[in-house]
Amino acid sequence: MALYDFVPRRNNLKVWLPVLGALAVFPLFVRDEYILNTAIFAGIYVILASSLNITNGYTGLFSFGHAAFYGIGAYTAAILATRLHFPFFLTLPLAGIVAGTFGAAIALPTLRLKGIFLALVTIGFQQITFLVIMNWIGLTRGPMGIPGIPPVSFFGFDLKSNFEYYYLILFLDVAVIFLISRIMDSRVGRTFVAIREDELAAQSISVNTFRAKVLSFVLATFFAGLAGAFFAHHARFVSADSFRLEETFLILTMLIVGGMGSILGPVIGAVSLVILPEVFRFLAEYRGVVYGLIMIAAILFRPEGIAGVPGIIPTRGFFSRAEKLPAAEEPAP
Repeated sequence: MALYDFVPRRNNLKVWLPVLGALAVFPLFVRDEYILNTAIFAGIYVILASSLNITNGYTGLFSFGHAAFYGIGAYTAAILATRLHFPFFLTLPLAGIVAGTFGAAIALPTLRLKGIFLALVTIGFQQITFLVIMNWIGLTRGPMGIPGIPPVSFFGFDLKSNFEYYYLILFLDVAVIFLISRIMDSRVGRTFVAIREDELAAQSISVNTFRAKVLSFVLATFFAGLAGAFFAHHARFVSADSFRLEETFLILTMLIVGGMGSILGPVIGAVSLVILPEVFRFLAEYRGVVYGLIMIAAILFRPEGIAGVPGIIPTRGFFSRAEKLPAAEEPAP
């Protein structure tokens, strides 16, 4: 069976080029600021859901503290930009590095734990991060948040409108999805999937599973930090309320609904769960209940997510080797 990559090739040009083309011209026809702002937030959640997919989808870990690393990235960018006057092209990678460093600090002592124990540790870290942000007044300004974050600037040109930020998040989405697809198509990505499928079997062929799981966690938190940096410069204000535990469950819901362990699943889930609340704004008071019901329904009736439903989306050319392996052929009678 032939295997296909996410990278542009002749066999998938007819699929990904029209999609990217439609996304590129979207702001030219839809100039409403509210709609563009919604699209920007969908782009942020695409990065967050795709990064969480590295640990929860590909490696089979149970991380429930992703919003903490999202917040660490946002606050890192905010502090560097407001106090040290670092430009966006420096705060973006530094936010990812700081978030990844915290990810390594959590992963090294805890990733020998399995299942629910790792989940509990990450939930605890989420709550600790929230409390530190709320109470470290000298660094984070506590509940007052950090205002006055400068906009993204390129060569003296400031991005001020949602029209301009839309293209920036679109570029970051494409870059992050491409990088993740190449990682998962590599030996490292196949190691992640091997651990998810059978960790003992991976150890039996001399795979250092602990090191691989730490790397998976660091990569996921690094990309979450990038999303946080973009959010800080776009919103120009950060506060602890944006990085509560509920945010982690929202990202996890996007991942489950879209489809764990696939490249397109997090994208579909993020876009769907950002757009649907805008359509059903009259249910805003029950948003948490609705997200919970959606997650339960997805787990019970469609555990493979939207991306796993045959015929819903064209999968040819959009999956890496690590996630779509050839089925074993039955022996001839």
